[in-house]
Amino acid sequence: MTKDLKFEPTMVRENKTARELYEAVKANPARARFGFGEKLAIVNIDFQQAYTRPDLFPKSAYVTHPDQIAFTNQISRLARGAGMPVVWTRVAYKEDGGDAGVWGTRTDTPDSLQNIKYDSPRHQFDPRVEIDEHVDLVFTKRMPSAFFESQLQSYLVWHKVDTVVITGGSTSGCVRATGVESLSRGYRTIVPEECVADKHESYHYANLTDLQLKYADVVEVAEVIAWLEARQLGA
Repeated sequence: MTKDLKFEPTMVRENKTARELYEAVKANPARARFGFGEKLAIVNIDFQQAYTRPDLFPKSAYVTHPDQIAFTNQISRLARGAGMPVVWTRVAYKEDGGDAGVWGTRTDTPDSLQNIKYDSPRHQFDPRVEIDEHVDLVFTKRMPSAFFESQLQSYLVWHKVDTVVITGGSTSGCVRATGVESLSRGYRTIVPEECVADKHESYHYANLTDLQLKYADVVEVAEVIAWLEARQLGA
């Protein structure tokens, strides 16, 4: 009977690093692209000091590409110049951390997520990021996805956006969560590789692989720059 069927595991096992697996997927031209649509939004996730300043917060901050912030500023400027929205998020919680919910129960140290308090140095944006507060949408989120209980969806609808470009960190956390939800909401989703970061190489590249295979186009930032520059030229 069918209920008695039993199969040996079919999961592939290879002696390759997460980075090697990602590079193999990246080199595979057979995977179809979502591509750019007509109008994009740049969604910059959690460029706050808790995650970008290892000199101040070595236990929670991380750097993957040394020019991550410079590239993010560049594509954000280009998007503004083309009349396309730019969004910045960060995380923080009330004094008792209760609004972190179950996500805030795994650890309780000075570096823990739920202990990022409003207007604290950990909540502050990295001073290197270029935010135009008169134009950009800026908000504090509480959960991994930038869409969760935020104004992001209605903002993208208002601006008639069909493509979401995601930058920030971490690749395995808030970037991935936002990418999955972006695709789930019907947006073409793009992740510029140089603009995302994580604490560990394995987490970073494993999640870039998963995003590339399922949820997003993981591309070199030069491709996003070229698309935006063409739009500014009216191409």
